Amino acid sequence: MRPIGKLAHAATRSVVHNDSLPERLARNLPAPDWTPPEDVAHPPYAFMALGALAAAVLVVTATGATLAHGAQFGFDRAILLALRTPDDLAVPAGPGWLRQVMVDVTALGGRTVLTIAVLLAVGFLLAIRRPFSAALVAAGTVSGSVAVQIGKRLVGRERPALIDHLVEVGSASFPSAHAANSAIIYLTLALTIMQIIPRPSVRWYLSGATIALVLLIGTSRVYLGVHWPSDVLAGWAAGALWALAWWAFGSWLRLRRTIRDDRNRCEV
Repeated sequence: MRPIGKLAHAATRSVVHNDSLPERLARNLPAPDWTPPEDVAHPPYAFMALGALAAAVLVVTATGATLAHGAQFGFDRAILLALRTPDDLAVPAGPGWLRQVMVDVTALGGRTVLTIAVLLAVGFLLAIRRPFSAALVAAGTVSGSVAVQIGKRLVGRERPALIDHLVEVGSASFPSAHAANSAIIYLTLALTIMQIIPRPSVRWYLSGATIALVLLIGTSRVYLGVHWPSDVLAGWAAGALWALAWWAFGSWLRLRRTIRDDRNRCEV
């Protein structure tokens, strides 16, 4: 009986493997029911994107309007003075090497470095055939940088004159472009790349390293005396929300495309 059983099993496998592709798809895919389940299967990405974008605009608008009317925050002055030697406000607090470290860190949030980072990331995504992710990175970072410059022109806050500036600056103070643009660009890059990384440990490392880098860049602007702390806080908030908005928007587009592809396969 065993040889017969083996022959029958082999014959069955042969029949299964000879099935056509439409027959296998019809057997494995569920019935084409597109009504949503009772529980929410996916976050409302479109609403998340709109909410984050609106919050980013609100943060900059509300804080900027407050400053435009002459209001000042007490912690701005206190923090700037705490980062200087009491006897000489031109000398930063801390060891001598810390000043050069902060100068090097702040360059990571400058226009040149951020532009190179975006170009390299877009080129990498195109090289691995991820044109949709490349388009999201380009659109999100460019639009965010433009929004920051518009905010600077509208508010027109002066740079801190309380202490000496340790690096050269030329534009308005609010919001901090280094803080906002580094948050927009580095977080957008991290969120985009995390979507194509399967290992959770790598995603956690990437998110933590990116947040630490953004925080260091913003802190360096205050340490160097070229921004009020409130400039940096507004830049962090607006930049992070802008990056979240583009991540949610991209996720929403991917979800729509997945549903459409599944529907097309079921109709085969």
